[in-house]
Amino acid sequence: MTTQNSAVDADRALKAKHRAMWAQGDYPSLAAEVIPGLGAVLVEACGVHPGQRVLDVGAGSGNAAIPAALAGADVIASDLTPELFGAGRLAAEKQGATLTWQEADAEALPFADAAFDTVVSCVGVMFAPHHQQAADELVRVCRPGGTIGLLSWTPQGFIGQMFATMKPYAPPPPPGAQPPPLWGDEKHVRALLGDRDRVTDVHAERGTARVDRFATPEAFRDYFKERYGPTIAVYKNIADDPDRVAALDRALVDLGHDGAAREWEYLLLTARRAG
Repeated sequence: MTTQNSAVDADRALKAKHRAMWAQGDYPSLAAEVIPGLGAVLVEACGVHPGQRVLDVGAGSGNAAIPAALAGADVIASDLTPELFGAGRLAAEKQGATLTWQEADAEALPFADAAFDTVVSCVGVMFAPHHQQAADELVRVCRPGGTIGLLSWTPQGFIGQMFATMKPYAPPPPPGAQPPPLWGDEKHVRALLGDRDRVTDVHAERGTARVDRFATPEAFRDYFKERYGPTIAVYKNIADDPDRVAALDRALVDLGHDGAAREWEYLLLTARRAG
């Protein structure tokens, strides 16, 4: 019992840490200014239409949930970090979209089995630390014959490279946690979802988001240092070591050396729940 309670407490602490990480900075402005069209790409790929019940997991400020609602679906935008919902509600109201916002852990979704026609996540669920638990939940809440749609940054793409660049400066990951960009590896996601067992009709393709927001590499670095929770967290981890801060500053500038125009690669994967 003590071991079980300790595991529960550790998981709660981890989730609290993740919630705090995404609540800092200003992810809603980053999503709106840097990758505004990604959610709509996913919604279109999933064929969302009026009358469907749709769940967006790791919805943030609604980059996929709002386009799904505008397509006529009955949408729940769920996220571990409800601090992001305020900006989402304002954006939805401005665009004339009506949807429900609900705090939820992607690894323990508070929804019934087979409750949704379509379950989506746009660069969201990939940040849940335990990939199999999150994938199991995506499948569980999707009805048989329903669609699961995921858009995730690839390990080889720009954001995957950014996480690799930051890794030496970050604290060690908790036991069992896996790197977010693995969700951009087709074989990994097929295995998580249970291809040919729990899901069928898997279709995967790579695409790119063209980002021309940053005039210089320094502009890219400073923007992410100010707004992006994972980058902020890494800098906080090394804040007492000026040499390491300077080294990470240089590494991110090197990464963004052609930041005036860059294609950020993602994996777009859709599947049908078996049964």
